[in-house]
Amino acid sequence: MIADFAQTEIERRLTLYQVFLKLYEHHSGLLDEILQLENLYQPSLKRVKTSYVHGVVDSTTVYLMTNLCDNQTQSLRQPQGIWTIGRNRSSGICIADGYMSRRHAAIQHIEEQGFYLIDFNSTNGSFVNDQRVVEQIKLKDGDRIRLGSLTFNFFVEHKCRTLPTVAMELLMQLMNRKSDSKAEILTYPSDGQKLLIDRPTDNLEILRNSGLVDKIDRWYENFSSEQKSEILDRFFSRQKPYNPS
Repeated sequence: MIADFAQTEIERRLTLYQVFLKLYEHHSGLLDEILQLENLYQPSLKRVKTSYVHGVVDSTTVYLMTNLCDNQTQSLRQPQGIWTIGRNRSSGICIADGYMSRRHAAIQHIEEQGFYLIDFNSTNGSFVNDQRVVEQIKLKDGDRIRLGSLTFNFFVEHKCRTLPTVAMELLMQLMNRKSDSKAEILTYPSDGQKLLIDRPTDNLEILRNSGLVDKIDRWYENFSSEQKSEILDRFFSRQKPYNPS
């Protein structure tokens, strides 16, 4: 009698487990949303880290950026444009997940076409937006990928823009904040606390002695000499003259 009861209990638990797997397979996105809502009302719980893979194509090379490796964001370059994913340590992206096959899937870049996800006939399958991958599938920006029990977002860079230069007024504000944070005061080496505002033509020499020019060079090393000169002129024009008392 006890043996029959134990067998029945085992079968019941297996049935529940199979139901859960089916539910997760077809509605993993819904379950993830439920867990996220639960975390919102339990601030003491550690928030789940968002995992991602970002495909980047520039003029010289193609690479992936991801935080799936060692929980750190890394740039992964592969000369063939194929990044394998699995439990095998030789995989480009090695994931210690019991539900993932040793050679589970791969992300491949095809020139002038884009990034594709390929499944290597894995045991638990690969899914893109809750759809099982049968043949290779082209990835789009914002796709949600599930391999084993691992779920991550995929992003792809469509274009790169060069932004305009920052206005001189904003650069001056940044310089003032930098100077204020270090409480630096420019002084004559022999006259004590006299600020060097009275003779602008001598400012450059005194600045060299104070070391501020070197710091400006490091902060704004990409600026031309004219731009640096304008920054210095505006910087001193904003200072209050020294009033000895």
